[in-house]
Amino acid sequence: MYEAFYRLREKPFSILPDPDLIYWCQNHRLAFAMLEFGVMNSAGFTVITGEIGCGKTTLVRYLLRKLDDHVTACLISNTPRTQDGLLPWIMMSLNLPFEGSYPALFKRFQQFLHDQFSRGRRTILIVDEAQNLGFDALEELRMQSNINTDKRQFLQIILVGQPQLRDMLRAPQMLQFAQRISSDFHLRPLNVREVSEYIDFRLRAVGSYEELFTAEACEIIANESRGIPRTINIICDTALVYGFAGGAQKIAAELVKAVIQNKAQFGVLPFGLQAV
Repeated sequence: MYEAFYRLREKPFSILPDPDLIYWCQNHRLAFAMLEFGVMNSAGFTVITGEIGCGKTTLVRYLLRKLDDHVTACLISNTPRTQDGLLPWIMMSLNLPFEGSYPALFKRFQQFLHDQFSRGRRTILIVDEAQNLGFDALEELRMQSNINTDKRQFLQIILVGQPQLRDMLRAPQMLQFAQRISSDFHLRPLNVREVSEYIDFRLRAVGSYEELFTAEACEIIANESRGIPRTINIICDTALVYGFAGGAQKIAAELVKAVIQNKAQFGVLPFGLQAV
């Protein structure tokens, strides 16, 4: 819609996870370093937490791109809530038969892991939105990690979730689980300077040769979004629509204020008009 007007190749502020548009601030670099550390050092459990929209799933997608051909990775994106446990979903994500009793599935899963190991392959299970797992499901994952014996690491597990996941793992009854976590990191929001750099980076990545958002506009976006990348994207994308409709060559503070006011009054997200 506005891409041609602002001479952009594509939309710079999509809310879909896009590994090609990761802004590598120090915090995101550290989070990804801990993910890589966990994978390369055969960590039994790696945990990455962060607020909604901070970019956790995007980092996971980037990791999946970088895994070598000797890794079998399965991703559970929508955490199931079922009395049947996680194992059928794990089997399904590995494209394995997932019907049958739990003991039969576990034997099949164990044989799969052993076969992968004998062929020089590693298996990594990634559970996104893991804050939706209950204590029983987390305990099930801990028990499945018992497949690993001595120096043989058959299965690595990466849990990615909102801060509630961190709170669950700190609970007294999860001490045994927490002691098996070799690598963990909490992804924090961007600061004011990083928000401005983030906006500029995303625009340049799709072909912009100038700073479309003024410094004052970026500061307002930083305050209102609280540094959450997904919220930054929503505000910036809408601001470009408003700018295109009004023929604005630059996205100034007043235009961003209008976006936030309209979203606060008529939209579904809880904008608090902090910057207006």
